[in-house]
Amino acid sequence: MGSLEEQYVIEEDECLLNRGPTDRKVLYLGAAPNRYYPFSLFSEDCGWKEIGNIVLSRTKVVFFSNKINLLVPCGPLAVLVDLVTGHQGSVFLLSLLGTIPLAERLGWVTEQLAFYTGPTVGGLLNATFGNATELIISIHAMKSGMIRVVQQSLLGSILSNMLLVLGSAFFSGGIVHSNKEQVFNKANAEINTGLLLVAVMGLLFPAVLHFTRTELHFGKSELALSRFSSCVMLVGYVAFICFQLIGQRNVSVTVNEDESEADGSSDDKEAPKITKWESIIWLFILTASISFLSEYLVNAIEGASVALNIPVAFISVILLPIVGNAAEHASAVMFAIKDELDMSLGVAVGSSTQISMFGIPFCVVYGWVLGHPMDLNFQLFETATLFMTVLVVAFMLQEGTSNYFKGLMLLFCYLIVAASYFVHIDPESIRESLPLSPYTGRMIACELFWK
Repeated sequence: MGSLEEQYVIEEDECLLNRGPTDRKVLYLGAAPNRYYPFSLFSEDCGWKEIGNIVLSRTKVVFFSNKINLLVPCGPLAVLVDLVTGHQGSVFLLSLLGTIPLAERLGWVTEQLAFYTGPTVGGLLNATFGNATELIISIHAMKSGMIRVVQQSLLGSILSNMLLVLGSAFFSGGIVHSNKEQVFNKANAEINTGLLLVAVMGLLFPAVLHFTRTELHFGKSELALSRFSSCVMLVGYVAFICFQLIGQRNVSVTVNEDESEADGSSDDKEAPKITKWESIIWLFILTASISFLSEYLVNAIEGASVALNIPVAFISVILLPIVGNAAEHASAVMFAIKDELDMSLGVAVGSSTQISMFGIPFCVVYGWVLGHPMDLNFQLFETATLFMTVLVVAFMLQEGTSNYFKGLMLLFCYLIVAASYFVHIDPESIRESLPLSPYTGRMIACELFWK
């Protein structure tokens, strides 16, 4: 480790500065200043004031390092408005705005934890907790019996990642690097698009079975097929994770060997700003906060639809996923600007793959356990939208190159999808919210939405 003059001693706690050498707890991390790793060390003699200062400084690092955190007070304000006025439109908008910084911070904390877990496990954690917001919202909606909101929000997350997030990444990267054509790993892109096509197949057959009226047992075969397909898709996703871990392990060995041959090759790596245990604690705090706020968000959806004169389908497919994908959106764009397009694809298309192969089947199985009959029949309009989206993205990725024009086309596709859902009335959502006949429910919904 070298002489003491070459070593950097980390003594972060203020209560350790006035002690003798025998009482100090130090951590030697090498000679490079940019390889500083913060490390919180609590001592038995450390007072409550010093501990409070440490906690306050850590909170400042987490919540005051990004301007988007100015929206954090919108969350408590949503709870206050719900208690005082009960205006569902205001509660929904404030909950929506309050969830955005929490989702972004959740992604940031996951990235901090990835410094300690390594790139393979870190990438898996990033993809998992990056979609935590959508899954939490879906679980709350499932408990409230809002199955169509669950289906549409998960579908919207896939559409948002594949069209809006990926399109923004391609467009931003293409503008910054306009003098060249950006390239990415075509093999990984083909694997993800292949899994997305498998997910489309899982969603397509229950819908076809329903609309062709060819069920063996009417009202039961569709649900049974959905549950069986969900179990198969979950097994397929586990196999995909194992394939990734084995493949990435071999790649990481090669990369580590190359890095060991180059002196100082890791000096430019960004250092974490919080420790491993602090990352884990904040991970639980932020997840609990999102879960608490999501309950107000879900409960205000139907009231906000009437108050704001916006269809429930547009809220579920467009607005909710944009909030949940806030962290992915920013990360994918930044990676594309840095010409790390493989990372952008891993964020955008990888998140879509996880939602389609894990999120949706998980909700079906979770509803099975709770006694809620959620199936994979996403109705004809939604299934057609997903099918066309996967086809468009698959054609955009088949060459292994990217430019700003491809990103622009994906963004235009998302605008068309958003406009389609703004004029779309979902009869199934009406049946869930109104105990009336389908015809009467549709007439009332039309009057509410277009009066």
